[in-house]
Amino acid sequence: MGDPGTLSLIEALPKAELHMHVEGSLEPEHMAELARRNGVSLAFGSVEEIRAAYNFGNLQDFLDLYYQGMSVLLTARDFEDLAMAYFKRCADQNVVYTEIFFDPQGHTDRGLSLEPVMAGLTGAIARARAELDVEVGLIPNFLRHLDEDSALRTYDEMVRYSDQILGFGLDSSELGHPPSKFARVFARAKADGFKLVAHAGEEGPPEYVWDSLDVLGVDRIDHGNRSLEDPALVKRLVADDMALTVCPLSNLRLCGVDAMENHPLRAMLDAGLTVTLNSDDPAYFGGYLMENFTAIDQALEVSRDEMVAIARNGFAASFLSDKAKAERLAAFDATL
Repeated sequence: MGDPGTLSLIEALPKAELHMHVEGSLEPEHMAELARRNGVSLAFGSVEEIRAAYNFGNLQDFLDLYYQGMSVLLTARDFEDLAMAYFKRCADQNVVYTEIFFDPQGHTDRGLSLEPVMAGLTGAIARARAELDVEVGLIPNFLRHLDEDSALRTYDEMVRYSDQILGFGLDSSELGHPPSKFARVFARAKADGFKLVAHAGEEGPPEYVWDSLDVLGVDRIDHGNRSLEDPALVKRLVADDMALTVCPLSNLRLCGVDAMENHPLRAMLDAGLTVTLNSDDPAYFGGYLMENFTAIDQALEVSRDEMVAIARNGFAASFLSDKAKAERLAAFDATL
């Protein structure tokens, strides 16, 4: 397994990424640099100790480190530098369009206002377009381990930036926090015309995917791996052409699969599901978009045509306007 020709083709093709948490692109070296710059004391004495801490065993251990890493992000410059580092990697990997998540509550709950967060991110987005020819959409996520009243307050704050965001999502600890917990805030966002996504079926059961579809009314499912446990759900996802933003290296690092050879992506393709490939939190999970393509090429029986289809799905499942989507798909097909 592993076809250098297929990977060369994927490298050459323009690509889109739809599931990437910008705070999760904080590399250990950058975390240490920002800690020094901002006078933040971390529980680590060196970059090597930070990197060693990235060897977590489950989602909660990862999230504990992830939120600690956020503590070094304090100014608009910090957020701009963080996002630009990711956008430069996009340019290096021919990722020409990306929709990035960020966690407003992860910053406001530690005393920051949204102004430096949004100023830094939108400043980086403008630079990415001008300097790198990378287009970016921005999706704030609600933290599901917090209550819905907190999400509603965050929504009221974020709608001030409605012209700068695509929609809203739901992330963080899945178990014990069903999507239905956030029915009211998602209903408001849908009524206001925002696109909606939700992490579901990563650790949580297939019922959480059903709830994301029928209670929250999402336009895309983030992860969705455990959908395969419910044949009726798979049939529904296929019938609706509901895209899944699959994150193989993330699933491996968080022990959702015990080996990449056992990743459910192969079964997803066989079932006719619309699969996109993404890096999730690349600094923590060991790779950006091309590393995820490399991982499935080496470990799974995925044909050249299937790899190309997965890459193309990134644009087809995006929240680009109809006109922009048609242009991106035409450029993809022309390159192919």
